Formats: sequence, structure tokens, C-alpha cells
Amino acid sequence: MTNTVIPPQDFEKKCKQAEREHEARKIEILLERVKKQIEHRSDPARKVDAPKPPLMAVSKNTSSFSARSVVFER
Repeated sequence: MTNTVIPPQDFEKKCKQAEREHEARKIEILLERVKKQIEHRSDPARKVDAPKPPLMAVSKNTSSFSARSVVFER
């Protein structure tokens, strides 16, 4: 195989074309994901329950909670 010199303009064109092709492929993958999500949402057999609300820890001494305490959900 012989080494050929590619002019800088051609190299730039090839790089831009490769970038466009890569972006187009990313868009195709994104569209497929969105289609699958829409498909799952419209399927009545796959009904998802609403998320449960977070529960607060029960304690006899409620004054021990500070104003900055955070309720953690598990």
C-alpha cells in the first residue's frame, strides 16, 4: 500500500462528513429510544403505579428534629 498525501481541504471535508454521520447516528438512536418509551406508555398491560410518598421517621421526642432535618426515602 502506498502512502498518499491528503490535501488539508480534503481532510477537513472528510472530518466534517464523519462528524455529520456520527451526529446522524446519535439522532437515530435517540429516536429509537423515544419510540420505545412511547410504545411502553401506550401499552395498557404495562400500567405503572404511582410512586409512594416518602415516610417520616416516627419518634416520641419530636422536638429533637431540627428545621434542617431531611426525610430520606429508601
